[in-house]
Amino acid sequence: MEEATGKLEVITRYFTNLSNRQINQFSALGPVYTAWNEKINVISRRDIDSLYEKHVLHSLAIAAVFKFAGGIEVIDIGTGGGFPGIPLAIFFPDVRFHLVDSIGKKIKVVNGVADALQLKNVSTQHIRAEEIRNRQFDFAVSRAVAPLKSLWQWSEPLLNNKRKMEAFKNGLICMKGGDLTQEIQESKLNPAMWEISALFKEPFFAEKYLLYIPACSVPNVK
Repeated sequence: MEEATGKLEVITRYFTNLSNRQINQFSALGPVYTAWNEKINVISRRDIDSLYEKHVLHSLAIAAVFKFAGGIEVIDIGTGGGFPGIPLAIFFPDVRFHLVDSIGKKIKVVNGVADALQLKNVSTQHIRAEEIRNRQFDFAVSRAVAPLKSLWQWSEPLLNNKRKMEAFKNGLICMKGGDLTQEIQESKLNPAMWEISALFKEPFFAEKYLLYIPACSVPNVK
């Protein structure tokens, strides 16, 4: 428990108003993911010891900027082992998260983690995002699973236009790293960007960014 509490400090130093339930759920993430990772490897061996910084806190960069309103629905495209969806579901218990991935064993892990933490606001689906029909969401989130152009092509049909938050229109929020100049140019989009290193001081977050594109965004045709 002491080890888990120590690792949890990387979360609580930035998010000081967590409930006891949230603290218990975040504390449980380390042991639960470690146990599942021994069965099905969804997190690299070198990263499992840095789970709270490189996966949980990284995912919560979205929560540092976007204050999701209760009742909205968010799809996590290419969730992998459950990031950013699982940490966000803990942080926003009144928001519904639908986590999808094309690899079945990853969804098995996500289901196991969600069950262990008793996350009632998480649903999952073994499917490619572009294959989803007759369902829409308020926001799409994703963490470095594809070029921006592809992410937008997949997410745009899944986004509704019903504005439910004062600060931001519904849209795509994705997490990326490195020099994004060419990727953004090829997408013909003009995303809003935040440097995660301005939110969190750990060296890991250098050259990592949040990108946001509102629904019905007009491509940049320059």
